[in-house]
Amino acid sequence: MLYNLLFPLAKYFEPFNLFRYLTFRTGGAILTALLISFWIGPCVIRWLKSKQGEGQPIRSDGPETHQKKKGTPTMGGLMIIFSVTLSTLLWVDLSNAYMWIVLGVFLGYGFIGFWDDYAKLTKSSHKGIPGKLRLFLESAIALGAVFAFIAVTPPPLNHTLAVPFLKNVLLNLGWFFAVFGMLVIVGAANAVNLTDGLDGLAIGSIMIATSCFGLISYLVGNEMFSSYLQIHNVPGAGELAVFCGSLIGAGLGFLWYNAPPAQVFMGDTGSLAMGGALGAIAVITKHEIVLSIIGGLFVMETLSVIIQVLSFKMRGKRVFRMAPIHHHFEKLGWAETTVVIRFWIIAIILALLGLSTLKLR
Repeated sequence: MLYNLLFPLAKYFEPFNLFRYLTFRTGGAILTALLISFWIGPCVIRWLKSKQGEGQPIRSDGPETHQKKKGTPTMGGLMIIFSVTLSTLLWVDLSNAYMWIVLGVFLGYGFIGFWDDYAKLTKSSHKGIPGKLRLFLESAIALGAVFAFIAVTPPPLNHTLAVPFLKNVLLNLGWFFAVFGMLVIVGAANAVNLTDGLDGLAIGSIMIATSCFGLISYLVGNEMFSSYLQIHNVPGAGELAVFCGSLIGAGLGFLWYNAPPAQVFMGDTGSLAMGGALGAIAVITKHEIVLSIIGGLFVMETLSVIIQVLSFKMRGKRVFRMAPIHHHFEKLGWAETTVVIRFWIIAIILALLGLSTLKLR
């Protein structure tokens, strides 16, 4: 909004020329989202406590240390959604189609997560809305986002898959690209959702991944940098760096209240919204495969659940003491903060490996 209002006036007041630069607006988005989170955080937490009573249901079969978290309110993702949306709209170029696609996925998945959290609270159970209904809604939103991307992106980028480490290689997926893109978005959303089980784990990991994709968005959208790095240029994708900045700022603000011992949980409201948005950004920037590296921690968490379920169904035995895998280490006796910090370290290492694909061509 500020870009659309003030940059045209730069010829009359030269300092307004700053709004031309993505770096300036991304920095502004980070600070704005952070300040909004700090400002509304206490009010949101008090409101959630007044409405939720006993707070998020705690699994009886979970780690024993989690029982003391009973009464902690959930749906703290509302704080993130409000901060990110307001900050993004304030600093982004409102004429950018990619921004509206990502924001649509972000808000749509946030609504699904809110509905799921609300169902858990009203049923006093860790089971929310039916899984098939939730998956259908997620798939519908993701498919709509991918079709919108195909419509606004010139060929061949709108239906091809870029391969890391190989320059100028685009695999033509045809209309199957819509299905592939949908799977990336739905998979990313649910992978982040599975990671959200310990205080600070999901929000710290998502900020690490988002920082990388903020940089990738900026580079992909810049013709000079993309040419130098020999990555595929997607004109207009640079504006997504502003959204990533908003998510980082809101994440920092939320972490202030979610740090152990958490005053509020983000719930599916936040985890689905952020994961879905990250998947959409990966599709738009043509870095879907790189997402599996940068977000390798989320992949690891998801695989642990899949392995656990398959092993129990086929062999009648569990591979892990509890899945997702962060609970396995808790069952082994690791302190919650130890698991969180060590998983953050893993996330940083994987993020650096993912970023290395930008130059290793």
